Amino acid sequence: MYDGEKIPLDSKVQKLIILMVFEKMSIPLKESTVLDICSSDNNWLSYMECKQYLMELIETNLLYRVPRSDYINITQDGSSCLALFFTRIPAHIREEIAQYTRENRMRYKRRQSYPCDYSKNVDGTYTVILKVNNDITTLMELKLVVANRQLATYLYKNWEDKASIIYSLIHENLLD
Repeated sequence: MYDGEKIPLDSKVQKLIILMVFEKMSIPLKESTVLDICSSDNNWLSYMECKQYLMELIETNLLYRVPRSDYINITQDGSSCLALFFTRIPAHIREEIAQYTRENRMRYKRRQSYPCDYSKNVDGTYTVILKVNNDITTLMELKLVVANRQLATYLYKNWEDKASIIYSLIHENLLD
């Protein structure tokens, strides 16, 4: 029975954990997202080990970089490897991964599909960059200049929830 004590995992098991995260998320992920999921949010791997194993999994073609993007995804070989060896991952970690991905998949998908950022301009205004992405490319990018930081943060906080509606409205009106 698992008593909460952290047992060191060998590198093969840690690589399988990364593959399982990709398999369960079912979407390409940025390196920073994988590092957050595996290290910061769940403590399945250390940050440095996760970073190293991501690179090794890419080098061995179990993961690949999605062309023309910052995303990484699992290959067919990676899925096959996971299918053969997933039982080497301790059962409690497999359950944690399954539960975490079930509860957070849509949040990460929205975050990656609707990125937003803002910066202060020399004149004191703020430029807010709002994007709509699919898995491969940017579908739309809006740059808005607003008067102050309060407006910039308001747009930043609301973009994720309203991006699909705004994209649809712009798309429909331009193609009418």
